[in-house]
Amino acid sequence: MPSGVGIGVPRPAGGLLQVYLPPVLRQSSDEVKKFVYKDAGIGAGLIRMLFHDCFVQGCDGSVLLDPTPANPQPEKLSPPNFPSLRGFDVIDAAKAAVEAACPGKVSCADIIAFAARDAAYFLSAFRVKINMPAGRLDGRVSSASDALNNLPPPVFNVNQLINSFAAKGLNAEDMVVLSGAHTVGRSHCSSFVPDRLNVPSNMEAGFASFLRRRCPANPTAANDPTVNQDIVTPNALDNQYYKNVLDRRVLFTSDAALMTSPATAQMVRDNAFIPGLWDGKFNKAFVKMAGIGVKTGIQGEIRRSCRFVN
Repeated sequence: MPSGVGIGVPRPAGGLLQVYLPPVLRQSSDEVKKFVYKDAGIGAGLIRMLFHDCFVQGCDGSVLLDPTPANPQPEKLSPPNFPSLRGFDVIDAAKAAVEAACPGKVSCADIIAFAARDAAYFLSAFRVKINMPAGRLDGRVSSASDALNNLPPPVFNVNQLINSFAAKGLNAEDMVVLSGAHTVGRSHCSSFVPDRLNVPSNMEAGFASFLRRRCPANPTAANDPTVNQDIVTPNALDNQYYKNVLDRRVLFTSDAALMTSPATAQMVRDNAFIPGLWDGKFNKAFVKMAGIGVKTGIQGEIRRSCRFVN
């Protein structure tokens, strides 16, 4: 697994400090490995969790906070996260293991980043080796409405996607590269049926027929099955997503939208056909995303429990 892991320690304002203490977070990686090897979907959920955490309030573990009487609607209960976001039990297990080895030193925000890093490593058959910095602090604010306002929905067009990522300091190439994470995981039918199957779309006919056999025409909370986002290599973090985009065999409007701009379409082709290109670009974009809006000083804390503020 990745050779070094960082630990949350004081660092210069606005930055992340990497301090390598491999034994301290070995327990965290072991917990992630155990869950991911049992269910690859958990690994996909952990990668998605980092994205959903960082795009709302910055990378501060705010997505982990449970509802309380004072805050009955935190991020995890927002429609983009509930009930689809997975991996909270993995974070709990990893945090407990790290606290047992080194209490009060590693933030929940760092645990999410490390868990996502490790999930990418295991799901890619050890090809994606992300050199993840540490030093994030945990936030104290979590709002369901913030998640709705900041997470790009699956119906966005390419310009909306570019603008959404730009607002977080990520460029168009980062957006295209990070979209490649859709090569793993599953989606509820309700996330794509209304916009891709119930109206004319450019989806490949055979793939559309396959999805109609698995999804109701009008998904409801009681009848909302899930399907693999990548039907070719559903449990592997690889560049198959870009081949699927080219073949028009992707679920979301936002996936298909990558071919509507000459610049992003070329990025799709490059990632699909140049061996090893996407792996390296994903590594860099992932670290860049994991540095969005980190808390410093009195802005944050290191939570004792990832589900509640201290």
